[in-house]
Amino acid sequence: MPQTSISCDIPEIRITAPHDVMPNMSGEYVLYWMTAYRRTDSNYALQRAAQWSEELKKPLIILEPLRVGYRWANDRMHQFVVAGMRDNAIALQKENVTYYPYLEKKRGEGSGLIEALATKAAVVVGDEYPCFFLKHLPKWFAARASCRYEIVDSNGLMPLRIPDKIFTVAHSYRRFMQKQVDTLLAQRPLTKVLSHFQLPSPQPIAKEILRKWPMAEIAFNNKPFDWSDFDIDHSVAPTEMVGGRKEALRRWKNFLSLRSIRYDEDRNHPDTDGSSALSPYLHFGHISAHEMFFDVLEHENFRVEQLARPNGKVNGFWNVSPSIEAFLDQLLTWREIGFNQCFLDRHYDSYRSLPTWVRATLQKHAADKRDYVYSLAEFEEARTHDPVWNAAQRQLVKEGRIHNYLRMLWGKKILHWSRSPEEALDIMVELNNKYALDGRDPNSYSGIFWVLGRYDRPWGPERPIFGTIRYMSSDSTLKKIHLKKYLKNFES
Repeated sequence: MPQTSISCDIPEIRITAPHDVMPNMSGEYVLYWMTAYRRTDSNYALQRAAQWSEELKKPLIILEPLRVGYRWANDRMHQFVVAGMRDNAIALQKENVTYYPYLEKKRGEGSGLIEALATKAAVVVGDEYPCFFLKHLPKWFAARASCRYEIVDSNGLMPLRIPDKIFTVAHSYRRFMQKQVDTLLAQRPLTKVLSHFQLPSPQPIAKEILRKWPMAEIAFNNKPFDWSDFDIDHSVAPTEMVGGRKEALRRWKNFLSLRSIRYDEDRNHPDTDGSSALSPYLHFGHISAHEMFFDVLEHENFRVEQLARPNGKVNGFWNVSPSIEAFLDQLLTWREIGFNQCFLDRHYDSYRSLPTWVRATLQKHAADKRDYVYSLAEFEEARTHDPVWNAAQRQLVKEGRIHNYLRMLWGKKILHWSRSPEEALDIMVELNNKYALDGRDPNSYSGIFWVLGRYDRPWGPERPIFGTIRYMSSDSTLKKIHLKKYLKNFES
């Protein structure tokens, strides 16, 4: 990047300049384009934008848009995001910034907004996210940028650009992560970000901009938003789960103080549901992996001297309680190995991204007889012969999530009851991304592709349809986990 006098306590590896020019010193402001990290705290991208604002002595504008043209846009996703926008509006009302929430109603209405704002910007800072349509935004905007444009990686503890290869199994990624622990412990985005900077007085948005792209009226309450005038799918209703940073922090504190102690025992049992249920908040950026990680270490009174040598194992590295070891493995290994795949593999969501052995064994058994074959509509409406599978699908439709253990069974049976593994993948992606609040995310793609063998190994005995892919059945699941209350809750 060009040499400037700006001080940067953000790791340089997290900052990339797709449009690598000097700041436009005649620009009127610094623009932060908030698309993935929809929070005002523990956010490297906001931190970088504030640095530029202070250095250049130019006001900071925060644009948080929500478009309607992306695939699977529906009332459920929009309601969750708008709850976060309300929290941001409240958090920023007394800060020395201009917050600009924008809600597109019809496809194409928002076109040109970011370019128009950029024409008078000194610098534009955006979020780097390696999945879904957000993965392609930097290349698209860099071709149109009229000023310096940077993207910042605030996705997880491991910077996206540290690993130089795609990890194929969790053990090897875990060992690699453990070797990077000095980096993980040393790097943390600022808390109360804006309080660390001397920012110029806010600047109002130009009237000609607001006439064409009116600022959204984000009410300072949690009443349901009326989506009837928005060009999105109204068949997927909002759930009872409230989005936003305020709710994310409430749930996180509740989990850490009350339920984390039994996480390793309760998380696999739907009747107790010991999971943190924070994946939607991580996905939409309402909470950061960094703050969760450091909160956990503080909760455990962790000291660096406790660390063992890197061993690639789930237990015995951090030397904290078994429940917290298990939670850290989900946060640092299973979540972030998905980011590694999405960042380095442009075909991360394609069948051809599966390991060679997986495609070979599935192809070998592609013509095997299926006792049951269901259509997308039958799966979507939970019209299979299996009450356990139907319950999991009903939970997805109703609550926007599936219990972690049952999500694995849910996917395995879609493979079992589809005409081909390629069709099974399409069905899983469609149902998950349409209904799951944490869908369209590297972590959810990891779960879907794990069903088909990604991050796994061959398992015997070789079976019809599955070949050497790991097999799961509802009968074995009923014997392993507590499901009585769960099945009753979602029986129809």
